[in-house]
Amino acid sequence: MHFTYIFFKLQVFIIYKHNSQIENSMQLTKHTDFAFRIMIYLSMMENELTTIKQICDTFDISKSHAMKIVNTLANKGWIDSVRGKKGGIRLGIDPKQIMLKEVIILMEKTLDPVNCSQPPCLISGICGLKDALLLAQQAYLSTLATISISDLKSQQIQQRLNSIPIIQEPIIK
Repeated sequence: MHFTYIFFKLQVFIIYKHNSQIENSMQLTKHTDFAFRIMIYLSMMENELTTIKQICDTFDISKSHAMKIVNTLANKGWIDSVRGKKGGIRLGIDPKQIMLKEVIILMEKTLDPVNCSQPPCLISGICGLKDALLLAQQAYLSTLATISISDLKSQQIQQRLNSIPIIQEPIIK
């Protein structure tokens, strides 16, 4: 059976090529989902600085969760952080250089599709499920290796981001 993988709203839908009906879906962890949202947001900002608070307000993400994600992305060199009163964050490299596969590999704790050892599985080693899932995963990741953060930018996203009022943080004297 031949599958086509389509990346849509940070979910991968496995669609049969011969009848185009949605059969099943696989969802990424929230950690990876939020990393994509942050990266897309920053790519839309071009080189302009923004704050973690602005991103959290835009996507309704907890600040502590966003800070962990931004830290991971900054350690990879994908986000620059500027300290100080007029500081903030922005992309550290061209979004064309950040492939979706790399983001998933960085953010997901494991890419192992099934855990045959916890609890121990009686048919582990003689079952073909893990091999089949790994094959599908390779096809999925191969597709995502051809799509960059820059490829996700669109006029519609820009319009949506522009429609959100930016709340200025109070200046503390």
